[in-house]
Amino acid sequence: MASDINNYMAELGQKARLASRKMASASTAQKNQTLFAIAKHLELQSEALLAANKKDMQAGVEKGLDAALLDRLELNPARIDSMIEGLTQVASLSDPIGEVNGMKYMPSGIQVGKMRVPLGVIGIIYESRPNVTIDAASLCLKSGNATILRGGSEALHSNQAIAACVYAGLEETGMPRDAVQVVNTTDREAVGELITMPEFVDVIIPRGGKGLIERISRDARVPVIKHLDGICHVYVDDRGDLEKAIKVAFNAKTQRYGTCCTMETLLVNEAIATDLLPKLAALYAEEKVELRGCPQTVAVLKGTDVKAATEEDWSTEYLAPILSIKCVSNIDEAIVHINQYGSHHTDSIITEDYTRSRQFITEVDSSSVMVNASTRFADGFEYGLGAEIGISTDKIHVRGPVGLEGLTSEKYVVLGDGHIRR
Repeated sequence: MASDINNYMAELGQKARLASRKMASASTAQKNQTLFAIAKHLELQSEALLAANKKDMQAGVEKGLDAALLDRLELNPARIDSMIEGLTQVASLSDPIGEVNGMKYMPSGIQVGKMRVPLGVIGIIYESRPNVTIDAASLCLKSGNATILRGGSEALHSNQAIAACVYAGLEETGMPRDAVQVVNTTDREAVGELITMPEFVDVIIPRGGKGLIERISRDARVPVIKHLDGICHVYVDDRGDLEKAIKVAFNAKTQRYGTCCTMETLLVNEAIATDLLPKLAALYAEEKVELRGCPQTVAVLKGTDVKAATEEDWSTEYLAPILSIKCVSNIDEAIVHINQYGSHHTDSIITEDYTRSRQFITEVDSSSVMVNASTRFADGFEYGLGAEIGISTDKIHVRGPVGLEGLTSEKYVVLGDGHIRR
């Protein structure tokens, strides 16, 4: 059985490598036509997509998947419309491939610049969310890459239905069908093979739980673009607008619980805690959000159901209606807390003080830092990337939401006219 998986994945890799060479020379018009064709097939097959997803949802309930995982797994008409919109937005974006920047003459007379090029073959491993299949395919196609997609077993029917729409779009426009390949086995050995094929795969992007990403980071022989946790903060400064603070802190936690850019810890300047926290606690209570607070928070919210927070709470990504709250004496204490307990993902400050907002942006070491905005905006679609393949909290190659440019590299271009080095 293992040899069958080895052969199967090697075959996918070989096909992807060949397709990547054709994709690297595809024109912007060809790539855009393909994206529009895929969008058309998604719309035509929307009922089939919902039917396939229903099978996955029923199986998920039977397996006892929790509410957050089921939310990630679900497809509905609005999410299908969002996938279609993502495709059209990616098509409308400027094509980075072939851009030459910084071309200049050297003293020798040659011209030197840098051209943006595809990475080649991108392996993407993800759990639950079937919309990732279309996000990943669209960004890889537009950036001239081939991709091998390995979705979670719980979304097998949904992913295969989406893949059929992708293949139909590729065939309709004459693009290499193997530019996008969706692994059709749920065997976990397929992941082990995919992350150890540097001869075929240029980079791996995992999207899923911490356990998956830790395993891939540990075992991969291919470079990995990743983030582990989404422990995001909102800090409400004593010079913040309380109305804005309430809107942002409520949205950052309750808009969706199961995402990596959902706020998990609220930091509040102690000078405004008595004014702010009771109002927020009442709103959170309506949404049945469990609150866990520091001693000062518990004292301010005496008479409510707030629980005492533990040290572990400050470094926990709940992905659930649970929020930890800590009162701090000033912005410096807030920044220290974020850099110590956060995951370098997304953090926001609510303040009307320009100097403090600049300090927060400069000193918080995260891939997205915000002023007076919900952490839920940390998303490729909201950043105008069309869609995202993932979030990177690493500092090398790409950081933050990974869109088109994050799936490219550069090579030097040198122009001469018979020049020789003397």
